[in-house]
Amino acid sequence: MDATQKVLFIDGLTEFYKVRRYKVGDYFGPIDLGIHISDNYNTLNIGVGLLAGSIFPGSNRLFFSGFSPSWRGFYVSSMGGAGLVFDNLGVNMISLIRKAPVPSILYLNRVHGEEIEVSVVPVDINAIWASGRKGVYALMDYTYEKFGDKYENDPRILATGPAAMSTDFGGICSVPITNKKMSFVDTWAGRGGLGSKMVQDHGIVAIIYGGTFVDEDFRDRKVADEWFENKYNQKLIAKDFDSTTKYRFDPKFNTGGTFGVNYSTVNGKIIAFNYKTIYQTEGERETLHKNLVIDHYLKQFNEETIKPKQQATCGEPCSAVCKKMNNEFKKDFEPYQAMGPLCGIFDQRAAETLNHYADAMGFDAISCGGVLAWFMELLAEGELTKEDLGVTRMPKFDMEGFDILKDSENNALLGLELIDAMINKKGIVDISQGVRKWARKVHKNTGIKIIDRLVYIAHGRKGWMVPNQYWTPGVLAPMAIMGKYYMYYGTDFIEPRELGRKCAERLKKELILDNLGVCRFHRGWAEDMVPEVMESLYGMKDAYLSSISVLASRINSRNASIVWESERDFDFVYTFLKRKSEVENDTTPGLEKWIAEFEKDKNEAGLNFWFEMLKGIDESLRDFQ
Repeated sequence: MDATQKVLFIDGLTEFYKVRRYKVGDYFGPIDLGIHISDNYNTLNIGVGLLAGSIFPGSNRLFFSGFSPSWRGFYVSSMGGAGLVFDNLGVNMISLIRKAPVPSILYLNRVHGEEIEVSVVPVDINAIWASGRKGVYALMDYTYEKFGDKYENDPRILATGPAAMSTDFGGICSVPITNKKMSFVDTWAGRGGLGSKMVQDHGIVAIIYGGTFVDEDFRDRKVADEWFENKYNQKLIAKDFDSTTKYRFDPKFNTGGTFGVNYSTVNGKIIAFNYKTIYQTEGERETLHKNLVIDHYLKQFNEETIKPKQQATCGEPCSAVCKKMNNEFKKDFEPYQAMGPLCGIFDQRAAETLNHYADAMGFDAISCGGVLAWFMELLAEGELTKEDLGVTRMPKFDMEGFDILKDSENNALLGLELIDAMINKKGIVDISQGVRKWARKVHKNTGIKIIDRLVYIAHGRKGWMVPNQYWTPGVLAPMAIMGKYYMYYGTDFIEPRELGRKCAERLKKELILDNLGVCRFHRGWAEDMVPEVMESLYGMKDAYLSSISVLASRINSRNASIVWESERDFDFVYTFLKRKSEVENDTTPGLEKWIAEFEKDKNEAGLNFWFEMLKGIDESLRDFQ
């Protein structure tokens, strides 16, 4: 019998549900199946790959797809570990259609071989969000208290916060539950605002799921070791251990995780104070990096998290133990960068305060940090007032006389007020339709083009995304999905057309992993081995790789990227190029030509640079090569 993927369609309005089967070979996983279903319905799709529950580490990632409220196009977001429990439902995906009449919790449970129990339960969500631990954490507590006893095994909960109701960039949070106890290890599907979609389009504020269904997952370690020894002369666990060194502990830097390794190595490429550091000299950036980051922010992390080995997994057995903790606070690089140095915060206590509150309110942390830093600079430069933004304090937003404890705390407390302003629409703040639309309104009313101080990627008429936190042109590339690692983010100079090609190639490699539900932290082996596994288990290596090319092309066909609108986007790329030449003495052909073009006419050069990237992307992702 041909292998199939089972999708459970759930109508939030009527609670009607049904299962449809899709042949493996026609579709291979949560991305190509998700985009197919999204073509026909306005669904939020939540699913796992064919390797979920298998012996392969990192294979239990849970993927979310659908039309993003913030990006305004098809989007993919994911969270670690949450697919392990999802696999116990005995389906590959659920697809939410239509909208519950009032905010509700979706309950899913499958006991042994019985049919899945499906129930849409109305709740007083505002009262829940305001109770106990507040926001997403209060909702998880409430959901588990109400439904937890109904499960034979520990379930998993997906929860949203107030940001999902009032903005377009609300995320979805989950934590592992072990022996009936919820951990502090947050896992997020934040990028793309699919939490906002779940609440605003479908009326679902939380999903609790679990079961005891047992299927035939690949668990033969002996066979897997044979495959890996043939390829790498290492057994599976040894190869995976080597490949995940950075995320566990890297002895070269005496630290670990994305936070530790990235901050140890960024040096003069540090970005802070809403990217204003791109205008500083290398010496000024290095001084900032040493005094504020190395000697304090990173030092605290190493002493509090790395030395006592406060680390955990996302909920599945994995040697990466990439979740770096300080008691209840999880320290990932990008959130603690966006709501750290980018917001003028260089102290862990202050960063913990702001990050935890943004998480509780349910924001996509990276976009939240980008918007907060933007607001802070607008205040500091006098373009908007405290009354405009509904706050009571001003930021300290430059290096001169910066007090690392006092000023970091002040900026964090200002961040809390700004989060409340976004949620409760204080002052003139109403970003429910996205920051670009709001910025246009402010410009129309005041004549001040505030968007010029925001670093973001534009998509369609209203779509936007704060980029990944690296100073390199690839994070502003005109790809069909941005804000993830579906692009090239190396810091070498590459001619923009070739950079576009590299972004396209990176998209395909990431899709190889994502469409089978595998975490990218294992890409050191998974990009090569996953197609081999598909051949061994299904006899479909060539078909799978071919489907990835079609999927990448299909995603690109929806590309509605818009040329950079913000002056700071242009400056972001120009200063990167100048630094490559003046600081790193890069002699790559073409670099000086682009610098000269930017110095002659920044807007024209930026336009040409952007379109050259787009040419490389489009010529690499056509259906017919």
